[in-house]
Amino acid sequence: MTKKAEQGDATRRHLVDAAIALFTADGYAETSTTRIVERAGVTRGALYHHFPDKHRLFEAAYEAVQHDVHDRCARAAAEAKEAGHGVIGRMLAGMDAYLTACLEAPVQRILLIEGPLVLGWERSVRFGDPYCARQLLRASLDGAARRGLLAPDQAEPLAHLLYGALHQAAVALATAADPAAEREAMSRAVADLVTSRLPAEAASGAGTG
Repeated sequence: MTKKAEQGDATRRHLVDAAIALFTADGYAETSTTRIVERAGVTRGALYHHFPDKHRLFEAAYEAVQHDVHDRCARAAAEAKEAGHGVIGRMLAGMDAYLTACLEAPVQRILLIEGPLVLGWERSVRFGDPYCARQLLRASLDGAARRGLLAPDQAEPLAHLLYGALHQAAVALATAADPAAEREAMSRAVADLVTSRLPAEAASGAGTG
């Protein structure tokens, strides 16, 4: 990569980081591009070189937060696999990581609250985003179907249902008087929900499907 390209990438990261901080603190409507430029320490021309408008910059901020949550869920699932857990155990680990991430202000404000309002609710119910945690959930359920723990035609509907449950749990965490305690209760409830539907592997915790 050339020095100019590296500088361009750095400028873009500064803008996205500044946008995440300000959108988290004040929301989309109350955050101006002037404040974002000032916080990022770049020129307005640099902003428009990378993003045509505030909406596109919000989308980039949303995707950055989404990517981070996705990576954390994927790492938790990989660690569960290394520990010898099967596909259901890995899915539960990823779901637990998702709930933990949803304790954080940027996730709550940008992904859960502002995202559907700014980008449209349709985006929250599709599998098109490559770094949406829903993709990991569906992959786990596809794995469960391959192992015979689930009918193949149930993987995608169940992914929607479980992701919806996780999303609602995350919203509850955002308004809970004791978020940490609520997160533990939600984690137990999610585990009970999954193991009641997919009990075979959960009983042993084994398998590498």
